[in-house]
Amino acid sequence: MNDFGKLYQAFSALTGQLSSIENFLAVFGLVDLPMAQRYGILFGIVVFVLTVSSVIALLVLGGSFQRIIDQEQTGEIAASDPVTSRSERNLLYERLLEARDRMMTENYSAPVTTTGMTKLMTMLLNLPVSAGEDLPDLIDNDAAKRSKQRSLVPHGYEKNYIDAYRVCQEKPGGATLSGRPEARFEAYARSFAGCGDYATRDYRRSYARIYEYMACLSHGTDDKYKALYVTRAEDLIGRLVRLEALETGRHAKEFFNLSSGETYLEHKSYDSKEVWGFLNYGPFKDVNEMKKCPIFQRRLNEAAFAIIESTSNRMIGVVLLVNDDSQNLSISIEAPIVMPSLEGSEESIEACFMIMDKLFAVGYRRIQLALDDQDSLKKKFAGQLGFTKEVTIPKHMVIKDANRDSAIYSMLNSDW
Repeated sequence: MNDFGKLYQAFSALTGQLSSIENFLAVFGLVDLPMAQRYGILFGIVVFVLTVSSVIALLVLGGSFQRIIDQEQTGEIAASDPVTSRSERNLLYERLLEARDRMMTENYSAPVTTTGMTKLMTMLLNLPVSAGEDLPDLIDNDAAKRSKQRSLVPHGYEKNYIDAYRVCQEKPGGATLSGRPEARFEAYARSFAGCGDYATRDYRRSYARIYEYMACLSHGTDDKYKALYVTRAEDLIGRLVRLEALETGRHAKEFFNLSSGETYLEHKSYDSKEVWGFLNYGPFKDVNEMKKCPIFQRRLNEAAFAIIESTSNRMIGVVLLVNDDSQNLSISIEAPIVMPSLEGSEESIEACFMIMDKLFAVGYRRIQLALDDQDSLKKKFAGQLGFTKEVTIPKHMVIKDANRDSAIYSMLNSDW
């Protein structure tokens, strides 16, 4: 008998043994099981077969196998990315858009906007100080020098500066900088006092220690942060970035260059929809058009900050605060607007962290983050920041004349 005949004979013997449920159970040594367990095993096998069959059917009918074949042949990913999916959404009916425009025009006047500092921005930034390099004179034994510097600092600054200086003298945050024994005391004191009286003491101590560490890494960093404090005392300083009040003249051109999608410095070109696809404005034709958008034309209950990379001293993005509800101690933060290569980066996370830390320090109880439900990258970023998802609101907004379902996230002061 040839091999094929032997194989046929063996297969026939096996199928003969499995011709009934009793024989099937006997092959696997289960013939002595109670009747209920036999039927349970049989039911499990049927469910397994149906499940596998259903999955295979869905893969075939849903086109997954075909997409895999197409991707292998073309080398391109067949599935749409979130930005492409967003741009392909159906527009609202024209009658709805006309109704929206009519209601906004007839029922409400145009909101008051400004390109300058809002009170919210002033509250969150550090105190403005014009004392310059002579700030240490606040603790000088010479009464005339102290009096001169006292007139150049905000109310309450002098007391906080002196108290913080003494605290750091007793317990510095690190080794003394060679040749500059008072560098740490001065760095800690000016950053502590610059936080103002409204921020909690815990926040001021924490912020001052980080500032002291960054400023006293070397003689070079000491010189850098002293000079920066002379010209931009209001800026919030972090480990990787610092936050400046967003100014049209200072930041608009650079922000346009980094968000336009064109090649910029060492960065390669990209599709500008990756930055602006989920926002109600942009991309922009030129910097003048960008200056007219809500980023630079802020409402009075909003704030905007430029994210400046500490090492290169270059702008890398913008972070916005909107819908300030002081009565209920609640406010909304927008996800940072940065280049695609910086989405979810440490710099973006730290920028948001500094804003949120200051918001809770001055008394806010709730920070909300509303994202397009299709924006998977920003939703991942919300998780990185520690936000908790509360709900998905269908038909929440109209963005670029199309519907947006919003995923609502929040951070509470009790969670912070």
